[in-house]
Amino acid sequence: KAWRPGPCLKSSNIPILEFTSETSINNVVQDPQTGRIYLGAVNTIFQLGPSLHLEARAETGPKEDARTCTPPASLLLVHPSNGSLIVCGSRYRGICSLLNLTNVEQQLYYSDSKGERTYVASIEDNVNVVGVMSTYSKDGHTFSVFLVGKGYGGLDSTKLISTRILQDFREWVVFESIIEASTVQTTPFVPKYLHDFRHAFKEDGFVYFLFSRTLDGTDNKNLTFVSRLCEDDQHYYSHTELQLNCGPNNRYNKVQAAYVASPGKELARVMTESGTYGKVVPWSKVLFMVASPDEDDNDSALCMYPLNAINERLVDIISACYSDSGKISGYPAVDIPYSSKTDEFCTSRIDTLENFKCGADFLPSPLASKPKFALKANSVLTKSGLLTAVAVAVENDHTIAFLGNNQGEVFKITKVPVQTCLQKKDCQSCVELKDPYCGWCVLEGRCTRRSECRRAEEKNGWLWSPRQHCVKIFSFHPPNLSCKKTQKVMINIPSLPAIGPSDRLQCTFQAFQSEGTMTDSGQVSCNLPPPSLIPQTPEDQDFVAVPVKISVNETVELATRDFKFYNCAATVKRSENTPCMSCVASQWGCQWNTHDHTCSDMDETVKGPRIIKQRQCPQFENPDPVLIPVGYKTPISFEGINLDLYRGRVFTIGTELMRNVEEEVRFDGGPFYTFSGFNFSYDKSPETNVLFYMKDKESGKKMDSTLNVTLYNCSMGREDCSLCKNADPKYRCVWCAKQKACVYEKLCTTQQTEDPYNIECPDPQITDIIPRFGPMRGGISITIRGSNLGIHKEDIKSITVVGEPCIHQEEKYSVSTSVVCEIGSIDPMRGHWGQVEVEVKGGKRGTSSMYFTYRDPIPEAVTPARGPKAGGTLITISGRFLDTGSKDDLATAELCPCLCRERFETNITCRTGEYGADKVPSDRLNVVVKYGKSTTAEIRSAFQFLENPIILDHHPKGSFVCGGRNIVVTGSGFDLIQTAIMRVHGDNSTAFEKAREKNDTVIQFQSPTVNNSLNQHFRTFIHLDNWKKELKPFDYHPDPIFNELTKKVITEASIIIVTGRGFSKAMTAKEAQAFVGDVSCQVNTLQDDKLFLDPPSTPPRARSRRHRRDTRPELLDLMIKFGKGEWVVGSVQYENKNDSSLYIIIPAVIVPMLLIIAISVYCYRRKSQQAEREYEKVKHQLENLEESVRDRCKKEFTDLMIEMEDHTNELSEGRIPFLDYKTYTDRVFFLPSKDGANDVMITGKLDIPEARRATVTQALNQFSNLLNSKTFLINFIRTLERSHDFNARAKVYFASLLTVALHGKLEYYTDIMRTLLLELMEEYVHSKNPKLMLRRSETVVERMLCNWMSICLYQFLKDSAGEPLYKLFRAIKHQIEKGPVDARVKKAKYTLNDTGLLGDDVEYSVLTLQVLVHGEGPDVTPVKVLNCDTISQVKEKIIEQVYRNLPYSLRPKTDSMMWRPGSTGQILSDLDLTSQKEGRWRRINTLAHYNVRDNATLVLSRVLHPQQNYDQNQENHEERNALLEDDKVFHLVRPADELDEIKSKRGSIKDKSMTKAITEIYLTRLLSVKGTLQQFVDDFFRSVLCSGAVVPPAVKYFFDFLDEQALKHNNVDEETIHIWKTNSLPLRFWVNILKNPHFIFDVHVSEVVDASLSVIAQTFMDACTKSEHKLSRDSPSNKLLYAKEISTYKKMVDDYYKGIRQMVSVSDQDMNTHLAEVSRSHTDKLNTQVALHQLYQYASKYYDGIIASLDEDPAAQSKQLTLRLQQIAAALENKVTDL
Repeated sequence: KAWRPGPCLKSSNIPILEFTSETSINNVVQDPQTGRIYLGAVNTIFQLGPSLHLEARAETGPKEDARTCTPPASLLLVHPSNGSLIVCGSRYRGICSLLNLTNVEQQLYYSDSKGERTYVASIEDNVNVVGVMSTYSKDGHTFSVFLVGKGYGGLDSTKLISTRILQDFREWVVFESIIEASTVQTTPFVPKYLHDFRHAFKEDGFVYFLFSRTLDGTDNKNLTFVSRLCEDDQHYYSHTELQLNCGPNNRYNKVQAAYVASPGKELARVMTESGTYGKVVPWSKVLFMVASPDEDDNDSALCMYPLNAINERLVDIISACYSDSGKISGYPAVDIPYSSKTDEFCTSRIDTLENFKCGADFLPSPLASKPKFALKANSVLTKSGLLTAVAVAVENDHTIAFLGNNQGEVFKITKVPVQTCLQKKDCQSCVELKDPYCGWCVLEGRCTRRSECRRAEEKNGWLWSPRQHCVKIFSFHPPNLSCKKTQKVMINIPSLPAIGPSDRLQCTFQAFQSEGTMTDSGQVSCNLPPPSLIPQTPEDQDFVAVPVKISVNETVELATRDFKFYNCAATVKRSENTPCMSCVASQWGCQWNTHDHTCSDMDETVKGPRIIKQRQCPQFENPDPVLIPVGYKTPISFEGINLDLYRGRVFTIGTELMRNVEEEVRFDGGPFYTFSGFNFSYDKSPETNVLFYMKDKESGKKMDSTLNVTLYNCSMGREDCSLCKNADPKYRCVWCAKQKACVYEKLCTTQQTEDPYNIECPDPQITDIIPRFGPMRGGISITIRGSNLGIHKEDIKSITVVGEPCIHQEEKYSVSTSVVCEIGSIDPMRGHWGQVEVEVKGGKRGTSSMYFTYRDPIPEAVTPARGPKAGGTLITISGRFLDTGSKDDLATAELCPCLCRERFETNITCRTGEYGADKVPSDRLNVVVKYGKSTTAEIRSAFQFLENPIILDHHPKGSFVCGGRNIVVTGSGFDLIQTAIMRVHGDNSTAFEKAREKNDTVIQFQSPTVNNSLNQHFRTFIHLDNWKKELKPFDYHPDPIFNELTKKVITEASIIIVTGRGFSKAMTAKEAQAFVGDVSCQVNTLQDDKLFLDPPSTPPRARSRRHRRDTRPELLDLMIKFGKGEWVVGSVQYENKNDSSLYIIIPAVIVPMLLIIAISVYCYRRKSQQAEREYEKVKHQLENLEESVRDRCKKEFTDLMIEMEDHTNELSEGRIPFLDYKTYTDRVFFLPSKDGANDVMITGKLDIPEARRATVTQALNQFSNLLNSKTFLINFIRTLERSHDFNARAKVYFASLLTVALHGKLEYYTDIMRTLLLELMEEYVHSKNPKLMLRRSETVVERMLCNWMSICLYQFLKDSAGEPLYKLFRAIKHQIEKGPVDARVKKAKYTLNDTGLLGDDVEYSVLTLQVLVHGEGPDVTPVKVLNCDTISQVKEKIIEQVYRNLPYSLRPKTDSMMWRPGSTGQILSDLDLTSQKEGRWRRINTLAHYNVRDNATLVLSRVLHPQQNYDQNQENHEERNALLEDDKVFHLVRPADELDEIKSKRGSIKDKSMTKAITEIYLTRLLSVKGTLQQFVDDFFRSVLCSGAVVPPAVKYFFDFLDEQALKHNNVDEETIHIWKTNSLPLRFWVNILKNPHFIFDVHVSEVVDASLSVIAQTFMDACTKSEHKLSRDSPSNKLLYAKEISTYKKMVDDYYKGIRQMVSVSDQDMNTHLAEVSRSHTDKLNTQVALHQLYQYASKYYDGIIASLDEDPAAQSKQLTLRLQQIAAALENKVTDL
């Protein structure tokens, strides 16, 4: 049986029960005992009654957590045994709670303090969770548990399946995972298998999970699996996965939803009969699954898998592994998923599988099928769109599937929407539904469900829709009756239900009613109406059909059928020439009375010879001859039969053609009679039928006659001798030379000697030649028309044209009248014109009087000369003599097939076909016109095929089905097109509209009106000549629905509000129109459910004004017009508030005063009306303001995500431009130094003479050894820090040099750092405020710590935090560059920093440039820019796009590139002589200044000498210098100059406050940008502050060190430790990296990007502080911006610190191993020698102090450190020493 989709539910008129949630619903579950429904929505659980009314609601969020947004209910399960609802959300990584089933507002259990073991769901939205209730036994106790299947999110446990307990038991707590199954889990930290769980269910002792996953990390194609576990398997040994394939070649490979149900009797039968499912019984279970392809979300299918088939295949897989080395039929069938083992695993040999059907610890597990042994199913239904839900019900043994898609639509897989039974008012339409839910309730006369029909259980009481039967009247007895009689009729109704004693039957015959009774035989007996109540017999028939309606209980109609009342007298009308036969042969059984010539009802009582009952009527027949010529009196003889009663009577004969003349016939004895004949005339056609009638002369009544003859006319259609001779001999036609006509032989009076049959025909005559012109080379056919051109084609002996033979085309010959021949070529030296001659049999010749001319056509021009490659261009070929030959001879070649349309003497029009060659534009092609077989005429280089037009975009993207919406299609190449059509194809209908307007880049259409009654799927195409392109996306939406207008009175001040739904799906306020009466009113705002209309500007009147005498205000139609759709939404009354009649006559004295008052009142009213209107308008606009900001963020975020998709792809390909370790450390350590990038540590260049290099190198190595002495180094550092001139900058630089110098021994470096930190801690704890420690880099050790963190976290940055940071940086850069950026004042429209916000609304548009890089191949790169960008900004964007695969440092710089439009034209630059001046200010050139258009091509080329760039552009150096001297330059916003300042000083305070207010309006942009970037900020914060993922060992090690030290000091509280940790990691490292992404990535950070990064960095700092931020209205915008999120972030920081504290500690040994690895990997790349040299400069500068310090230290003395330093100094400073 075919599954047939029905239309969506929403198309039904039946009120649908619905419940609306404010937030999206993720989960629905029903309690089967009570019917209650529980919805899991974002932040809320709803409890609904069975009819969807709200009983209770529980708020589950938002609550503070490690995320900004919480918690959609990921899992809902009904736990009926203790009356609770299990709810698992995303808070705290998926914690659960128990709610009361009868009132969800009552929480039965919740705990967030039990830690990771109780986390069930996932905090990641895209990780699906499914669950199923079960039981678990341990030590004689049985517990309720639930099994959970869950994909792997970044912070989740790696377990895919877990069993959760629902009570505390011994060491277990509620929701704890109680089975430690190590095998069924994915690989940690690697998103390898990507499980997506969709369904879980229990059946027959097994638990099943349905999910999709990839096979492993190598291939990302999803496959659908069902896995099975024994319910009592406490170790998951039995976990086996079976691949399910859906559709051909597993097209639908990713499961979306599923449902398990019994199939019902009919479906089970069909599945069994199909042979693909095995034996399926109605009570077994089937898995119904909807799935979609990975790559196409617009296609879905429904597949079915009997559970028996799944279990059988699983047993095959398990037994293959346990008994057959993992093979089925010799092929490997078994896999072990989630395991890296490659050796053989199916090595067991078990004979009794029954004992191990749930696996065992010594058997391999988990198991999975190989793809070859997947269970395959055909798709039983496919549907466009993404199906996301399925449910199945069985009704009356038939199965109904309900499918839901991601648009919120529900489909029922039968023919109609759910519950449309009641709409059908009669049995036929009810059964036509073929809906298994519906049937016809016979005795109630309703279409209902079976359960709603009271007598459904009685036989035939309820007729089920799919059986297609109704109660029908099968027959009547008698079957018919004469209209002159009446009697009872028995009505046979086999399918009539039992009629009880209380049921009253009634028969209705139009106006007559009678009571019906049931007979013993089960028939209904009724009285027929009396003859007086039977309707008249219609004119053209011999009966009248009267409908008989059988009803029960007066109101319910059971069945109806026509009963026929016949009228014998009317049978005669059917054939007046045979009245008796018509009577006795009729189906009614009538009898004929020959005496009075009447037909009457059969009457057995009337007998006698005059009454004829059988077919023995008196009649005349068999005329002879049957062919009668016109103009000649031919006698006809015939027979008469059954004439006994008419002996001796005289009969007359007549017919219409005898013109009312009737003649007597002669009796010839026996049955024979003769009619002497009649001279007939007839010339309408060659022959006609003549029917003679016979009358009894005495009575004048017609007798039955079948005397039929054929009358013929020889001259009709035989105009010449040849045609006459070609006539059929039976007609005996001859050519009569005397009359020059074809006549009947006896009418031709010739001389006796001539035999008219042997007469010779005259010579042929030629009357016309078509065509009259032919080409010189012949090869075309000409048609010669005339007369006597032979009788047979063989009669034509020869044809000549202008003396040349012409070949006879015998197959085209027409007798006598036309000959066709093909002309040959003619000698150009001969005459070109002459006569045509035809010779026929007998040597007769005919010569034409008209002449035929040979001449060659001369085509001269083709217009248009260009057309698209796809063809379809209508071209006109003009020239001379083009009408040579006929249309059939004409063809064009070399332009693809050309269809000749029309032909004139000077023009030929034809349409081009498709151009097949690849080269476009083509060469200029020759147009060749072919005449016949031999002649071609050519126009050289006449036509060129160009590229087909390009459609780039269309807007808007949808229309209502009423059509008429203005659709603008943009692109290029439209000027080539002659006809543009928009065509819409439905499933079985098409509609089209021609273009309204067109130019080269824009075509405007009105969307066609389509018929949506069948809920079709529409596809929209644009046809441009022959070229066709589908418009995607373009959606047709159902027409909107308008509610009746509530406000009936409007005034000139009121706003009109129209409500309804579906307005905004395909309409905007600008396009919509509204009319009150005949006046239009503006549509101010259009929302999906509301329209706000301004009142009419002038008093309206009715469109068709009725003349009325009363003065009541008339009712006006309020009409809304969307495109071609018009809706009258109500009638309104228009009241003019100014109508105030003054009826009082005012004394003349006070008239002027009253006049003044009236004017004032009028002005006041006018003003107040305006204010009232403005107020109402503003009120409605304010209602929508917050919504619009949210929508804008959402839209911007979506746009940004789409734009960043490319970058995400780049990231996935490992294209994040991380700096190598050396560059990273150089930038972190030395870029902030005073020399920046030129610092010697970055350049690595030391200025040492060649001669001294060896000495210096040796000395530096000795100095390195000295630094490796802890005693020396501590003394060295202390000496420097005691010196007054060793400032903060020097300390930072010194610490960085030290880090590089000691990089080879980082363990030692760490030891020094610890020692110095302990000293610092003592100092702060005892003498200073401990909270200030590590706040700033006031000591060498603080900077050492910063560098140490930078070194240790490099790898973490590359592996984890780098990607979200890079995405954040790219997102900010993208968002900023989407809007204008002022190149001069460095302010942007889109930013997070209020000081960097562009305070003006700059008009701009987005352009796409096609950029060609000179010297880098022909490829053009599209680049999006703004027309307000400066030339330098555009260069940056171009370089960014063209070289996007290169890191920033390898890209060319903007000043090394110059560019110009196209291949020529000027070079574009920021300033030149064309720059605009405004007063003393000069505006930097933008694209708009140069008038660069969208899709312009620009060439970018490298400049060898950047400084010459200007000179090339300027011819006059003096002008250039003058230009540069004037340095008052601005870009978008001109700074207020002196004049403005003077003005502003004079300006009022009010003006200034207005300016301030207007600037602050733009602050909403900060909100919008913040909302857009929020996800990226959150992702970065999460990656940095998440202890659940990877925490670098250095962080754990150092935080533990701080905790240890804090314990040793009494005055160090938790807050102080928090501050120390904050100062050491977030503030010292993360803020630095966040503000300077170029420290870790090879990127350029512009000032505007830097400003936004600073705001995020400040937020990060604020999140790490313990102090509360008291915010007020005067707080900086940057602080207010993230005020709401700060508390969430603070919680993240606290959780992060707590999480690290709970981690397993990192030992000194582990830390040292890690550090040693870093040293080994990177030291040789660093400039260690340079660092030592620079460090020595400090030793040299503070030499005396160091020597003194060492001399005082006994440990230093014992190691002779002073001496070693002196030796190094001597060598390095080239001194001669006395040592």
